[in-house]
Amino acid sequence: MDRRDFLQTSTLALAGLTMPGARLIAAEQLLAPVDAARRKALADAALGAARAAGASYCDVRIGRYLRQSILTREDKVQNVVNAESAGVGIRVIADGAWGFAATSQPGADAVVQATRQAVAIARANARIREQPVRLAPTPGVGEVSWKTPIARNAMAVPLQEKVDLLLGVNADAINAGADFVASRMFLINEQKYFASSDGSYIDQDVHRIWLPFTVTAIDKASGRFRTRDGLSAPMGMGYEYLDADPAGKVQLPGGLVGYGRSYDVREDVLAATRQARAKLSAPSVKPGRYDLVLDPSNLFLTIHENVGHPLELDRVLGYEANYAGTSFATLDKRGSFQWGSERVNFFADKTQPGSLGAVGYDDEGVKCKRWDLVKDGVLVNYQATRDEAHILGEAESHGCSYADSWSSVQFQRMANVSLAPGRQPLSVADMIKDVEDGIWIHGRGSYSIDQQRYNAQFGGQLYYEIKNGQVTRQIEDVAYQIRTPEFWNACSAICDERDYRLGGSFFDGKGQPSQVSAVSHGSSTTRFDGINVINTARSLG
Repeated sequence: MDRRDFLQTSTLALAGLTMPGARLIAAEQLLAPVDAARRKALADAALGAARAAGASYCDVRIGRYLRQSILTREDKVQNVVNAESAGVGIRVIADGAWGFAATSQPGADAVVQATRQAVAIARANARIREQPVRLAPTPGVGEVSWKTPIARNAMAVPLQEKVDLLLGVNADAINAGADFVASRMFLINEQKYFASSDGSYIDQDVHRIWLPFTVTAIDKASGRFRTRDGLSAPMGMGYEYLDADPAGKVQLPGGLVGYGRSYDVREDVLAATRQARAKLSAPSVKPGRYDLVLDPSNLFLTIHENVGHPLELDRVLGYEANYAGTSFATLDKRGSFQWGSERVNFFADKTQPGSLGAVGYDDEGVKCKRWDLVKDGVLVNYQATRDEAHILGEAESHGCSYADSWSSVQFQRMANVSLAPGRQPLSVADMIKDVEDGIWIHGRGSYSIDQQRYNAQFGGQLYYEIKNGQVTRQIEDVAYQIRTPEFWNACSAICDERDYRLGGSFFDGKGQPSQVSAVSHGSSTTRFDGINVINTARSLG
């Protein structure tokens, strides 16, 4: 785990302390019911106040955000946090400009006051706006609801059961020879009620789960150490994700396992302990050009950084230049730019089952869908919200609006962006058979990428040498350097849908003030030919 990931996962454990209006609560309060009738009454109070104040549009988000985090190390529980944040955010258009205000006060009077404040802010913004806001039409859907399809609510699982699982994972690692091990569990439940002057009242209940760990092995003679992080993906699922269902994983060559809709953490931590120890004696990679076979547990981050981000329309337009950068994928490239080889197809889809970004409707009340970004290697579209769709000449939003809290204004966020699996039958074993001089890479490692998402470097957790179609040995100190279009044009094979798996991130940061969203990226194992590999070791001796 690099410094960035360590800080992010450590900080998430205390996320309840940093959420606006957050309060620490007892575990049983995570299951307290929500009064649906009261939320509709609050929404109607805001909508009525907006109309009375002269707003041409209003949407209301009434949110209850629950988080539980459990941190353990070896045989000790380091921290348990249960947190709740609740409030109302109101966004309006008045005089052609946006205005936003929020309140944590539960009564109708406070909501009406916040709505009037939002209208006043919009009118102030209107004095400096260049063009009036243009919203793509979104028909009202009346009263509807959507829930993450879960079999077992992780918030309802007794805390002792979750602690026992984590400490059992740690004990397995220590008994197998690990010197240190830390495991963590993060649970999120977003209970979101959306209402708009378009006539929508949308109730959504969103669940996410993640169980990361880090195993450390030390060479006592030299003091050298190596780590291996867990290969799980954070998922939009319930506690059933941890049921270790054999049907939810993929068997790979050499006894390796790919985890899909089920995660056997006890199996993975034992493998991690062996592999971390093997890293201590693994030979360092010889720099040069190799054919890379990238497991979905590694490729998801590359997709995130040099496909998902550069195709966010607000970034393309320069709206994020001050903080997150711009994009090389400018609008003039749409329809003609050769992003990758003819087998490369990227799609955005906020309806993918099990994905972190899966919802029925976005935070503008737009029904979510799937659409193409890159088709047969050619750039064909971007990711847009209601007030951006007209820039692309499109009649409706893509459903890409999200806010990480009731107190945060919603704005354009990355959808689940995924690489479509290969159309022809191809297993990982068959792909490897055709590789003469290559490297098979698993897991997320450290990375670096430029402000336009064009030049990048990515590492991993596990590296295996491939010689003449055979996986020969574990190696170390690998990072691959790429230019985005050259990399994707070097894509020579993609395994079929049997190998398709999701990876993802809880920590996609964007915006000023910064917000965090969760997003998944799916792919099958993919081959890239002639990619430059460097050695990241401090010493080659």
